[in-house]
Amino acid sequence: MRRFLTGTPTRRCATAAAAALLLACAPLTACSSDSDDTSGIPTYNPEAAASARASESAAAAEASASAAASASAAGVVTPESLSTDRYEVTSIPEDLDEQQTEVLKAFINYDQVTWNIWFTRTGVENAKPLMTAESYQILEDNYAKAADGRTDGTIKVSVTSVFITSPYDSSPQAEVAICDDQSDLVDYDLDGNDVSNPETLQGRYEKVIIMTLEDGIWKAVEEQTLSANECTV
Repeated sequence: MRRFLTGTPTRRCATAAAAALLLACAPLTACSSDSDDTSGIPTYNPEAAASARASESAAAAEASASAAASASAAGVVTPESLSTDRYEVTSIPEDLDEQQTEVLKAFINYDQVTWNIWFTRTGVENAKPLMTAESYQILEDNYAKAADGRTDGTIKVSVTSVFITSPYDSSPQAEVAICDDQSDLVDYDLDGNDVSNPETLQGRYEKVIIMTLEDGIWKAVEEQTLSANECTV
């Protein structure tokens, strides 16, 4: 199953790395001095060692969270920043330029909104600003034919490439290549019965999504499915 459009068959954060390096090189203060020991060699203290390890772990977690927050504030796009509870982005291409990044974000937004329509069978109008008029009409037609119910599970998406195909046209176009893993999804009817079709729902699909810049917004034009159960996320 694909929702509605059909067709024919990181940047690393230096702050986190530096923090991890400093933590790795920091001495483990797990020893205590015994006043009765005249050898001058500190006595090993298991409780102090455990406390030191806990402190180190907490510091590493704090550094990681700080780095993630800094990256988010700076507008850095990561798989984690693009993911939601039921839409997991497993990977994205590295070294995307500004325009490619805008295309990527626009595609992910479109994909999440249209998947949410299928998850809930509501909110078809939310996709209108994200699609061309022709593609949105296809969406509306297919939505009207869709059976009532819901879809549960998590969709996993690996974005393999973002390519600007006509950067100098008055309406530039781009292609986003993905592997779409739907193996965790389950369709239910209104009575809660599992009505999943494994041949069209629970598979992995290699796809190319055509995007176009229209009125300053990257919009979905068409989706083309290239293969089934061959790509990996």
